Amino acid sequence: MNQSGENRRPRLVVFSSLFPHAGAPGAGLFIRERMFRVGRELPITVVSPRPWFPGQGLIRRLRPGYRTPAPVHEIQQGVEIYFPRFFALPAIGRRFDGFFMALGARRTLRRLQRAGRLDILDAHFTYPDGYAATRLGHRLGVPVTITLRGTEVPHARRPALRRRLVSAWRSADKLFAVSRSLADHAVALGAPAERIQVVGNGVDIEKFHPIPQAEARRRLGLEEDAGPVLISVGALVERKGFHRVIELLPRLREKWPGIRYLAVGGPSPEGDMSEELRAQVERLGLQDVVRFTGPVPPEELHVPLSAADLFVLATRNEGWANVFLEAMACGLPVVTTDVGGNREVVCNEQLGLVVPYGDAEALHDALAAALERDWDRRAILEYAHANSWDERVAALVEAFRALHRREEERR
Repeated sequence: MNQSGENRRPRLVVFSSLFPHAGAPGAGLFIRERMFRVGRELPITVVSPRPWFPGQGLIRRLRPGYRTPAPVHEIQQGVEIYFPRFFALPAIGRRFDGFFMALGARRTLRRLQRAGRLDILDAHFTYPDGYAATRLGHRLGVPVTITLRGTEVPHARRPALRRRLVSAWRSADKLFAVSRSLADHAVALGAPAERIQVVGNGVDIEKFHPIPQAEARRRLGLEEDAGPVLISVGALVERKGFHRVIELLPRLREKWPGIRYLAVGGPSPEGDMSEELRAQVERLGLQDVVRFTGPVPPEELHVPLSAADLFVLATRNEGWANVFLEAMACGLPVVTTDVGGNREVVCNEQLGLVVPYGDAEALHDALAAALERDWDRRAILEYAHANSWDERVAALVEAFRALHRREEERR
């Protein structure tokens, strides 16, 4: 490729405090999946600031998963990842994360800029990451993009954070939203509508594909005479709603005595309610119904999904739950709550059922109806295949190229 062609390829630095590393291999996989695909078209480097304060090692003795230490540097799939530390006190001190994140990452980004590896700073989540990125972009003289991923909804309920969100959106050169509902939410708060582009996540249909249900159940050690199998996949945190499903299982078991529920996931930076969930299962006498599988690597997740009959996520908030497409790519219908972009993914009743959040009776009725229904699995698979990554990545690459061209013309 000639030099002028090479110059049209902007060098991206992906900026996100949530990114997988050796100590937390399951963190931020959805960001890596998206941006490493972009990295096949454009040169990328990742800077993932890690929160730190002097006493956090003591907290980790009581909570082993708390702020799992990250290396200084890693190479993943040929991409360099840097993990600079920034000062971050827990609880009330988190209000300063945007400022300290920018301070902690500045030296790393300056070094990348001097090496000719920073044309666009691409942040994920508005606060603290996007807010810090806009401060850094202003100092370094590079354009900034922010991807809105769903945390913006709860953050906006707090006046101080809402001001930081709006400040970041107005300072950024380009905004991506993973769902239309999230874009509309941001515009209503004051984000510039002309800078927002909706680019949802896609699904890797090579990684997520169905295998025969009997084989999948054998591989998981499920009983051959097991009844219908429900599955949820996500971090074991309050927001994801595993407990909201578990509380309905005694009633569902009355009609389907052999029903099973696979709870796939583990702790995350957002929290860990594993002990509460296990206590709930024991209190309800569901030890033979609920199986906690722990985290399952993405390349193996098609096995428990193929073993199930129905995917359910009784979530409190989502931007774009990519796990819905992953479940559909394995032929599963979805039952979920009407929050965030969920209705945009489960967009018709051929794919699943969407119920009001917090309505336990509606959730129960939807699960019962879904278990009784004869679903058109082929239609579900076709929908998932129509939402592969190709179109999404092409839109992102073109947006980055266009932003870079504008910057070059401006100079």
